Amino acid sequence: MSAPAGGPSAGPRLTALDRAPRADAHERDENYQPVFVNARRKELDELLTRYPTKMAALLPALWIVQEERGWVSEPAMAEVAAVLGLTPAYVKGVVTFYTMYHQHPVGKYFVQVCTTSPCNVCGAEDVVRAFLKQTGASDLGATSPDGRFTVIEVECLGACGFATPVMINNEFLESVSADRVPSIVGALK
Repeated sequence: MSAPAGGPSAGPRLTALDRAPRADAHERDENYQPVFVNARRKELDELLTRYPTKMAALLPALWIVQEERGWVSEPAMAEVAAVLGLTPAYVKGVVTFYTMYHQHPVGKYFVQVCTTSPCNVCGAEDVVRAFLKQTGASDLGATSPDGRFTVIEVECLGACGFATPVMINNEFLESVSADRVPSIVGALK
């Protein structure tokens, strides 16, 4: 039996493709400036020659966006999807799966402190508190009022023999104690 007029079957029937976000969604955001233009587009094109498919270049393409902008926004995900021939949903699934991609703006210095068991035994919580105090970041994941620092805890930086390890952007520091934090932060200011 069919639904009455004006009921659920009234109007055009939409397919899953009709409901899916479009890959060119970034073009609808008037303030969005594309990442993959000029030098960055050339960098992407060269990168694509090293991979068997465009999809295989997704992670490095996202790194390019994050290097350029500091984080991967929804419009940037849509742009990556468009240039690689993927759906925005697929790109977002990858961005949200990997913790290395920032989904919101972070400070100029992104501080990751390992707080797994071996590091905790060696004072990792004190190191975290020292970074929060010295940077002015109010909480883990929050950015300092001057926009320079974001501090987070991470599960493992793979250096249990050098507790407490810390990564600041791409720089790896070993054997960080709470006492060393003021000089580390001071060198970044």
